Amino acid sequence: MDNGSDNIVFAWRGRDRDGRMARGDIEAPSPALARARLHRQGIAGAKVRRKRKPLPGLGGLGGGRGGGLGGGHGGRGISGWLGIQRIRPADIAVFTRQLATMAKAGIPLVQSFDIAGASFDHPAMRRLAAKIRNDVAAGASLASALRKHPRHFDELYLSLIAAGEASGTPDVMLARIAAHREKSEALKARLRKALAYPAIVAAVALAVTGILLVQVVPRFAATYAGFGAELPAFTLFVLGVSDFAQAWWAFVLGGLVGINWLHRRAARSSPAYRAGRDRLLLRAPLAGDIIRKAVAARFARTLATTFAAGVPLVDALDSAAGAAGNIVYAGAIRRIRDEVTTGAGLHSSIRATGLFPPMLLQMAAIGEESGTLDAMLEKAAGIYEDAVDNAVEGISALVEPVIMTVLSLLVGGLMAAMYLPIFMLGSVV
Repeated sequence: MDNGSDNIVFAWRGRDRDGRMARGDIEAPSPALARARLHRQGIAGAKVRRKRKPLPGLGGLGGGRGGGLGGGHGGRGISGWLGIQRIRPADIAVFTRQLATMAKAGIPLVQSFDIAGASFDHPAMRRLAAKIRNDVAAGASLASALRKHPRHFDELYLSLIAAGEASGTPDVMLARIAAHREKSEALKARLRKALAYPAIVAAVALAVTGILLVQVVPRFAATYAGFGAELPAFTLFVLGVSDFAQAWWAFVLGGLVGINWLHRRAARSSPAYRAGRDRLLLRAPLAGDIIRKAVAARFARTLATTFAAGVPLVDALDSAAGAAGNIVYAGAIRRIRDEVTTGAGLHSSIRATGLFPPMLLQMAAIGEESGTLDAMLEKAAGIYEDAVDNAVEGISALVEPVIMTVLSLLVGGLMAAMYLPIFMLGSVV
């Protein structure tokens, strides 16, 4: 891509060779040349417009959306504005989709890295693409170049790339990895949605309650100090809570922050703590069922992707254990691997764990008997991903009115306690 000083940055939107909507940025001297370059890269029906320059000092605040051929979220967002440059799994998914699309179009691998790296506004992602590109240009295989960055490319990714290079079908393997990563990120987004909304609303409820107790209730307390009559028990209780909140709010807030820090530290450093936390989450009402379905979907999709790529079943199970996202299930999948290694069937080994749902067992049994294990597991993954979607929507519909009711009771109860003495005084008069 020409990066001359007379080039203009255009934002574009169109359809890639697979018919999917894609968008991103491209540099060209004019809109016509931008469309021509996109057409050569396999983008059909591209619409381009000149990209506005960000306001000084605010360029990274809103995040940008890079894209290349696959479209992508290359912006730094708030983290970039604060100087924190972190590559997210979603960035790797977009990067992989770009490489897959360009490999399918016959673009050389080194040039593909140049194009993909330039499509990101994310400086860390540009540097990562440049490092991999230089290693490949120096003669290293793609798998060995990626292996230098284990933080961003796990063993599943590397084993699939190695299998693709060995079979001479890196474009097919990149497409499979991209599809797997995109499905995984979509599943994570659904889980975050299920947990984030109640947490945000609960935090807002606590914040509003705290403000009322620290700022509003004391004003009523000063008024009632010279009231000269006995206050209702409910009002006295709220005034006592307000006094406690005023005296100890900093300690309570610091304690909550400290507990959160200790939780994160223990989760990183203690396998026993993570195991206990994961077991507790599996027993949680509503959330436990969603987590079980999500793990089943992740297990089925990972196993289907690796098995279809020709990875041996034992190695595929290793990858599935690493991608489980739950220590309890990861241990169960490793037990499945050990049993398969000794000659047991996959279906019977999965059943022996007692953790996976019956439908997944049936699909695995049918796949083993018919020789279509990857196709059956792919269907099972889709079914459980849809089940997670439906469960998340159901929980959102259920939790919203409950949280709003609790918030109304908290705020309404505090205000009722403050006005109750006035109502009683009015009735006496």
